[in-house]
Amino acid sequence: MDKDKIENSFSPYSKMVAQSLLEIYWSKIYQLVKADPTLIKTVTGFLLKPEKIVLYFGKTHIALEYFGKETLDELQDENKFDLVYFDYTQTENNFFDQIVGFKFVSTRDEIEFPLMGIVEDLVIPTNEGMTKLLELGWNFDAQNFILSMNGGKYFIPENKFCRIINGLFFDADSNGLKTRQIKWIDFIPIKYDDSNPDYDTLAIDLNPYETFVEGDTHYIYPLPERNEYKYSKLPQINRFIELCGDKNTTEPMITTFLEQSENLFILSMAFFGKKIRAQLLCEWQSEIKPSIKPDFFIVGPNGFANIIEFKLPYLKSKTITGRANRETFSAEIQSYISQTRAYESYFDDPNNRKWFEDKYGFKVHKPKRILVVGRRWDFTNEEWRDIVADFKNVEIITYDDLVDGVTAQFYI
Repeated sequence: MDKDKIENSFSPYSKMVAQSLLEIYWSKIYQLVKADPTLIKTVTGFLLKPEKIVLYFGKTHIALEYFGKETLDELQDENKFDLVYFDYTQTENNFFDQIVGFKFVSTRDEIEFPLMGIVEDLVIPTNEGMTKLLELGWNFDAQNFILSMNGGKYFIPENKFCRIINGLFFDADSNGLKTRQIKWIDFIPIKYDDSNPDYDTLAIDLNPYETFVEGDTHYIYPLPERNEYKYSKLPQINRFIELCGDKNTTEPMITTFLEQSENLFILSMAFFGKKIRAQLLCEWQSEIKPSIKPDFFIVGPNGFANIIEFKLPYLKSKTITGRANRETFSAEIQSYISQTRAYESYFDDPNNRKWFEDKYGFKVHKPKRILVVGRRWDFTNEEWRDIVADFKNVEIITYDDLVDGVTAQFYI
């Protein structure tokens, strides 16, 4: 079956699930909060006002993940749910790994770790991620959490429900630490049958959600203590999330927000930078060319800087194009990468490097070009990591990756 047809076949299932949950779960929570306005201060915000709801279809479960703010400013009369879905029923890869985006393995391949029930404050690093966390000197005593190491393959047993709240997952590669936060995800057991060549069947029981309404309405989402410095930074993080979620946001609005002194911690924490410099004019010394002005320079502990370039959170097209085994980035992503090549060319010239260091006081040589673009659900294809590996000194991260890298440090 054609890949697009497979994906499109889940559209009615997605709408069915969303409509059923709206009737028996989300609308009931809304009514309880409306009847008792004091709950506005404590109810989990994204249950009533999610930025995005993502459904992942697997062979034994549907996973439902919420994106958005943990807190609610006001109760709105009209609830709009922006829903996207992804089909993982046709792959033999681990369903949990597919969703998190990291591959969890153990030094003993036979180990499998089941996840069941409601799991709060779960922290799972890959072996590489754990090594990087220790190297960075992260304080694992700073917060209460469940830490799993070298756990092998994680899976949700058939016919079992699982909910993960405030899960943190870490991996690492040559570009550094990778962070994935799952604020809230439900794994709902299903019966899926694709044996008939003409149609698929899917059976799902959502009635247990009726029993969740009361408890989930009064649930207090785990946030840093109010008297902590970390808690004081949450409003800026939320403003940034709101900015990323607004389709009217422009690139200058994003960079202007981030370069404000009270918001510079976002880039410092996300990229472990000692110093952030924004919008520095780079004049060519050996050639007559228009000056260039990268969005940000992130100066590392070694005194050398990498370059961060921001593009819009909302993409105009799919990120991956082409037939199977011949995939490539879309023209939109290719153009963004091409725009950063001028930065590489500029700092290849020793005359430019000397002029720049003399003028601004730090070094740039063979900088990594980090492109921040799109949202996590724009880059779910397995192929995109292989494609980006073909580009020298280029790293692509989403706005969600950036936010997760900061908020993870609020909990550990």
